[in-house]
Amino acid sequence: MELRIFTEPQQGATYDDLLAVARRAEETGFAAFFRSDHYLKMGSVSGEPGPTDAWTTLAGLARDTRSIRLGTLMTAATFRLPGPLAITVAQVDQMSGGRVELGIGTGWYGEEHTAYGIPFPSLAERFDRLEEQLAVITGLWETPPGETFDFAGRHYPVSDSPALPKPVQSPRPPVLLGGMGPKRTPRLAARYADEFNLPFASIEDCAAQFERVRAACAGIGRDPATMTWSNALVLCCGRDDAEVARRAAAIGREPDELRANGLAGTPAEIVDKIGRYAEAGSQRVYLQVLDLADLDHLDLVASEVLPKV
Repeated sequence: MELRIFTEPQQGATYDDLLAVARRAEETGFAAFFRSDHYLKMGSVSGEPGPTDAWTTLAGLARDTRSIRLGTLMTAATFRLPGPLAITVAQVDQMSGGRVELGIGTGWYGEEHTAYGIPFPSLAERFDRLEEQLAVITGLWETPPGETFDFAGRHYPVSDSPALPKPVQSPRPPVLLGGMGPKRTPRLAARYADEFNLPFASIEDCAAQFERVRAACAGIGRDPATMTWSNALVLCCGRDDAEVARRAAAIGREPDELRANGLAGTPAEIVDKIGRYAEAGSQRVYLQVLDLADLDHLDLVASEVLPKV
């Protein structure tokens, strides 16, 4: 099981806060540093000093880290046009030496769209736009050098594109899709995704949705073994119950609720629960770290959990 660090900077974080977490994650052996792509805080926190842009952050981290992989869970398709996004991700891939991954979804948080003047169409249209974005982004990246790319899309028609720049990774950076949608989500994942991610899902729901995606893969003749299967779960690890309670209080949660719905408890408890997700088919877990100042939290998991999974 591979462990990655996942952050939510819209809750209140500067670039330097994120850099400190990314560097500690790199130093202690985690496989990747990912961040959400949101422009508005959630819940009762102030969100100060304000949001940071996901791909601006990752461009900085591409130069300020050396080996850790970098990506988004998930970039909102509503925030960006697919052609410029393909250029941005390819450039950050070049800046990082080929360490970037693109997680992308429909976008779901209506309030952040109205707060910053971003159009927020219906869910059906957002899925239509996401599907076209995936076709355009992957098509641009995979077009052979010297050839051009065209796409007869309703929302994003492309004509005679030079399909540049190219990312370092070939044929392209990994694409992550996810979510619990029962029909379109599995179909899009089977066609476009290198990794399928389920955030904050129970073990039972995880197994059921993985099976839907496997069936969608089989339906188009794709081997499901070519997909990486992953989860994202909130992290709250402590050497004893008192430390678990202290870390839970720091993020405004209750230990019992976190034990039920996330990865909470002692290192042994967390290793056991990760094992149960592995039995459901998961190969990778994104550890949602909400207290970005608590770097000792990463040290504990790196020393007591990471070697055992």
